[in-house]
Amino acid sequence: MNQLQNKMASQNRIQELRDDPLGAAHATRYQSYETRLERFQENIEYAQDNYRVTESSVRESVDILQRVRELAVQGANGTYTTEDRQKMATEVNELLKELVQLANSRNADGKTMFGGTKTHTEPFRAIQGDVEGGSGQMITDVQYIGNIEQNETEIAEGSFIEMNFPGNEMFWAENQQVFSTTDATGYQVQQDSTIRVDGHEIQLTQGDNIHAIISKINDSKAAVEARLDPVQSSLVLETTSPHQMWLEDGQGSTVLQDLGVIADGDNPPPQNVAASADQFGGSVFDMVINLRDKLYEGDTVDIGGSALRGIDDGIDNVLSNLASLGAKDSRLDMTNTRTAREITQVAQLNSNEVDVDMTRAVTDLRMMEHSHQAALGAAGRVLRQTLLDFLR
Repeated sequence: MNQLQNKMASQNRIQELRDDPLGAAHATRYQSYETRLERFQENIEYAQDNYRVTESSVRESVDILQRVRELAVQGANGTYTTEDRQKMATEVNELLKELVQLANSRNADGKTMFGGTKTHTEPFRAIQGDVEGGSGQMITDVQYIGNIEQNETEIAEGSFIEMNFPGNEMFWAENQQVFSTTDATGYQVQQDSTIRVDGHEIQLTQGDNIHAIISKINDSKAAVEARLDPVQSSLVLETTSPHQMWLEDGQGSTVLQDLGVIADGDNPPPQNVAASADQFGGSVFDMVINLRDKLYEGDTVDIGGSALRGIDDGIDNVLSNLASLGAKDSRLDMTNTRTAREITQVAQLNSNEVDVDMTRAVTDLRMMEHSHQAALGAAGRVLRQTLLDFLR
């Protein structure tokens, strides 16, 4: 009776392991799995909240770029005066400030969203200077000082999704090219070394020549293509999708330095490209700065040509990243639905193992109570009390 009452009070038929060893083992596994599923669901919900804040900032950036494009189209029209274009340039400059602010925006936790894993510092640094035709200090360059690493969260068993997006990919406009000016014809790797291209480690062997190095870079997972310049016989690196290259020599390695790609110094990437190397391709900030300067100059040919093309490239890449963000959010919706369904199923399986059948338990308790009363009555009739029992 005591055991039945305890089971009914706790609604758990397994009070001790010896009650049902196999059922207890199954229940433990179900409860553990249910706890993991609940953790995954919390991760999914946190990721979705973060994605929606990120999406809001990216959408606002697209709106700004669309307005900048409108001003570029107007500025390329010969019917506007020099003063009109200067006013357009002033508006573009204000839009540039807002674009930088959006790129440095933070989520609800106060963490920056476009700086890789460097979430406590602003990922973009605006350099101020004088601009011909403008008044006062203006933004002349925007440097990315975040990193390319990504925070991830587990949304299912062994399945992870990115929590942030590096700004030198999200806010980039064109494929970047780096042309070294160092002749690499007779170059050979002096010792086993490692180089990193966009975070991917590439192992080099002692004796590798420039052609082996190019082949290994092209065979890596990095979205960078390497080739040999036919004129200078130097190494050329070009991204296969719009983003800023991240180039590093591994510990004890000087391969990229020797080839004239990165500088010999303490500057971290991406500010470590060698001064002697030629760089092409810029960010959306570079495109907006270029348009603003052309508007101040009144150069209608370049405004409607290279400046407008650069803005279009920036819009295309930001929209592409926005579409990728939306696709990941859709994946999270589907994963969240599946996880919620699995939680219900696992909870039912656990309930089948450990929950008390209340109807049966009440019936068993009533039977035991009747048996108990019958036993007491039989004992009272068999063991009759005497005067000594009362005196005692």
